[in-house]
Amino acid sequence: MKFMLMMNGPRNAYAEFGKLSPDDLKAHFGFMQRFSKELQHNGELVAAEGLADPMQAVIVRAGKGGAPEVTDGPFAEAKEFLAGYWIVDVDNVQRAYEIAARASAAPGASGAPLNLPLEVREVMSGPPE
Repeated sequence: MKFMLMMNGPRNAYAEFGKLSPDDLKAHFGFMQRFSKELQHNGELVAAEGLADPMQAVIVRAGKGGAPEVTDGPFAEAKEFLAGYWIVDVDNVQRAYEIAARASAAPGASGAPLNLPLEVREVMSGPPE
């Protein structure tokens, strides 16, 4: 079963990350690298990526004649944004939850767990039956 684990961050997360000490940043990114390598070693990792600052995001819709209409994003009223994701291939949903909980506990300031929310959704292999 494949699941997408989407890590959401509060609106000010990138600004707050910029305030972390070099040691805290090193600990956080080291955790993320070790975590992804472990999932890869276990044969559970399909894909994983961190995303750029949401201030770089744009919203695209099909406009007149299908031409792209690009506006600033993300939505101003959004309280959270997608910070990154993992796609894992595991035996059951409980394992996906365990992996999401570990990612949520990535270290932040002074090593304290960030406890960021992760949305877990099964990746569909076809239309629902």
